Formats: sequence, C-alpha cells, structure tokens
Amino acid sequence: MTSPFEIRHIEIHGHRVGYRQAGSGPVVVLVHGMAGSSSTWRSVMPALAEHFTVVAPDLVGHGDSEKPRGDYSLGAFASGVRDLLAALGHDRATLVGQSLGGGVVMQFAYQFPDRCERLVLVSSGGLGEEVSVLLRLLTLPGAELVLPLACTNWVHDAGQRVAGWLGHIGLHPNPHLTEIWDSYGSLADAETRTAFLHTLRSVVDIAGQRVSAADRLYLAAAAPTLIVWGDRDSIIPVEQGRATHAAIPGSRLEIFEGTGHFPHCERPDRFVDVLVEFMETTTPSTTTASEWRERMLSHTT
Repeated sequence: MTSPFEIRHIEIHGHRVGYRQAGSGPVVVLVHGMAGSSSTWRSVMPALAEHFTVVAPDLVGHGDSEKPRGDYSLGAFASGVRDLLAALGHDRATLVGQSLGGGVVMQFAYQFPDRCERLVLVSSGGLGEEVSVLLRLLTLPGAELVLPLACTNWVHDAGQRVAGWLGHIGLHPNPHLTEIWDSYGSLADAETRTAFLHTLRSVVDIAGQRVSAADRLYLAAAAPTLIVWGDRDSIIPVEQGRATHAAIPGSRLEIFEGTGHFPHCERPDRFVDVLVEFMETTTPSTTTASEWRERMLSHTT
C-alpha cells in the first residue's frame, strides 16, 4: 500500500512539481528551506496529519520538482505555492516556512493576503542581515567551480553509510547534522546545484541577507503569527526571531533551548504540540485585499 506521505507529482505550467499531502481538516502548508525538500517534515507530518490537511511541496529547483532555467526569487516561489494549492483545490491555508521557506511564506502572505489564514516562521530568512559565513561565501564568483568538487555522491553516500552503521550500534546522528548532510548531498546533482546558486544569490550576497521584510512586518499583524527558533541556531541567529516578535503586534514566540536551525527535526514532538496549540487557540485571518490596502496606506513610520 502506498503511504500517504510519499511524494506525489502534478504538472503545473508544463513543469513537474513534487509534493506530499495527507490528513483532513484545516489546510497547513509546510515550506522547506534552501537545498532542502518536503522530506524535511517527515518527523512531524504524521502527527500533524491527525489534525489537519498537510501539504508539503518541493519548491521548483528542489527535491523531486523540476529544475528549469528560470526565476528563483521569493516572489516566484510564493506564486508557485499559490498555484499548487489552487491545483489541489485549496483556497486558503496556514503557511509554515523554515529558513528560506520563511521568506517564501512571508512573501505569500504579502502577495496573497486573502489566502493566508495564519503565518508560522521557523528559523526564518528575510528578517535580518546576518547569516552564516558559508552561505555568504557561496555567493561569490567561482562557487560554481568549487561546489562540484566538494559535493559528490561518493562523499555523501559514505557519510550515509557511517550514519547507518552508528544507528545499528545505538548511536544516532544529531537531526541538525542529518538535515545539513541531506542538503549537502542534494548538491551532487548538477541541475540542483545550479538552482541552489540561483536561489541563494537572489536572497544573499557577501554582506549577508539581501532581502528583508522588516519594513512590512506591520502587515503581518493582520494574521495570527507564530515564530519558532532554536537558541543555538548557527545559520540565522535567534536575535532575529526576538526582534520579529517585537515588531509584529500579537505574535507568539517559542524559543527551543539547545536547538539549532531545524526545530521541527530536532524537537519534533514539541514542534507539533506548539503548532497544534497555536492552530487551536487562534482564529484564521479573514483579511480582504481592500482591508490589506487600507492597512498599508494608513501605516506611518
């Protein structure tokens, strides 16, 4: 029997898009980070599907979706999520985004406010300038030449074999390292590597993150907003989560102690509990396009 959590495919605008969908009830969309895929949600999808209809896409250029030569901006990703939801028959949803996915769901809420019921930002990009040195270095000219040498199937597979051997003797790798390793392994594929560099350079340069939602966070107050961060995040610092909480009236902040950049992988049970409680204790936004316009025009700095 096919698992409801296995990858499925749909053709949109002539391109194959991978996604996972399971459960019933209010729609929750889970958007992965850079060089990731929908599989990053494997530890939380089954539990969430007991309460909600859960949709986890592979963004174009990632995972099992096509990797065309095209637009890898946040706006294009947000439109892609909108199109997938429309194709699946979902009009509105709660949007959950991790890392790059946080930037995508904020852009979704900005472009399609009437389709966003709630916003959940998990170790989100797009909220400050600081980001890891490695990501900044990979934006420099020449990264196209270095990555193929560093990211090979042989190295990744050897690491996976070591992890499997450790598991057999009762030692399990840190979920944070597992996610990093999976992302690293995906870059062994030339098309994925090219899409990764296009995506990275659209949001990061040598100085740090290039895209910031800081001047538009007041608009997020129209929808219930939850911010989740690990206090040991070495990729995007937790201070950005605290600053975002202060900037969005009525938002909630959950900081996971002893946790890095992947709270949903490192602390899946707590992540599910926090998200379910947030869903059950908040009312979906019903903001219309005209109300969003009035909020924008009435805002003063």
